[in-house]
Amino acid sequence: MEIIHLTDKARIEAFLRQDPGLHVYGLGDLDEFFWPQTAWYGWEKAGVLREIAFLYAGPGPATVVGISRKLAAMRKLLWEITPLLPQRFYAHFSPGVEKLFMRTHRVQSHGLHYKMILRETSRVANIDCSTVFRLTTADRDDLAGLYDESYPGNWFDPRMLETGQYFGLRSENRLVSVAGVHVYSEQFRVAAIGNVVTHPDHRNRGYGKLVTARLCQSLAEKTDHIGLNVKADNAPALACYRGLGFETVAPYGEFTIEKTQGAAGAITSERG
Repeated sequence: MEIIHLTDKARIEAFLRQDPGLHVYGLGDLDEFFWPQTAWYGWEKAGVLREIAFLYAGPGPATVVGISRKLAAMRKLLWEITPLLPQRFYAHFSPGVEKLFMRTHRVQSHGLHYKMILRETSRVANIDCSTVFRLTTADRDDLAGLYDESYPGNWFDPRMLETGQYFGLRSENRLVSVAGVHVYSEQFRVAAIGNVVTHPDHRNRGYGKLVTARLCQSLAEKTDHIGLNVKADNAPALACYRGLGFETVAPYGEFTIEKTQGAAGAITSERG
């Protein structure tokens, strides 16, 4: 068994493609837009890549992603690369992986989440989204204002507006609902939906469903896999996504993890 630092995109992609629904974020992070902000590690045995974990160090807190259906292998890999990880990081781990860090780190859970995937797009294709419009960089201030008021602390990289994959709905000339992407790659044909929010004064009107449906219609033209992450106790969001045809792929947990010496407060902003 050998732990290696992976730099070959094709090799990483081939591994992740074995379970694309589970690894939408990872596949998207191979795109050159994200790639320079990532570090990839693999567990190799007899020349065969058996497991992958990676660190994303873009805007916001550094995030370690250890998502796998083979928990023992993932724990082994993370144990070996722990000295290479930041003293403090956010984590997306398959349930049980976090136990690896409990003796040497403070582990604060941010709850159970689900990975979901849109396996077929016929349902969203038939939804009338004529009231929804595509956002541009000119809408950045309006979007930031909506997030500040309705979704404080969310992870948002303003550069993602340049993808053209943010959609919104206005009421009385005010942006009140929006859906966008955390990850988007035409090259690797994947997208991860994120930053979905409706102003509290305009909820329960179906706006979230409309903007998300319009986003999915657009993404379906450029990608083969559309996924998202959602907190397991967010019943309204789950109902919306299931109503659009999304299915649960796997559970996972989100955590703040920090070495016990000199530990500080929890990280409150995360990517997806």
